[in-house]
Amino acid sequence: QVQLVESGGGLVQAGGSLRLSCAASGIAFSIFAMDWYRQAPGKQREFVAHITSGGNTNYTDSVKGRFTISRDNAKKTVNLQMNSLSPEDTAVYYCNARWSRGPAILADYWGLGTQVTVSS
Repeated sequence: QVQLVESGGGLVQAGGSLRLSCAASGIAFSIFAMDWYRQAPGKQREFVAHITSGGNTNYTDSVKGRFTISRDNAKKTVNLQMNSLSPEDTAVYYCNARWSRGPAILADYWGLGTQVTVSS
């Protein structure tokens, strides 16, 4: 059974930091690309950060320089270090695991999310 379990969300003041973690089980973690997405109230889910199986990363423009995605294949975890948080970062943050081969998505899994609330 595949499980992605996010943790680390909470309430923080603007300018503060949080570190999200996503623990995976039931998958060959090292071959999966891992993403963080977020969904704010009344908005669509949006991409935040991506890390390939090889450790290459990219970010949506609004978080570049503030957020850092990393992975630990031995522990089957992916982390999102979030610094200089602003109220605009308030959202439910979701972990995604995707295994692709070329354009074909062979497996795609989501966690249930963790709430991040940034107060002004």
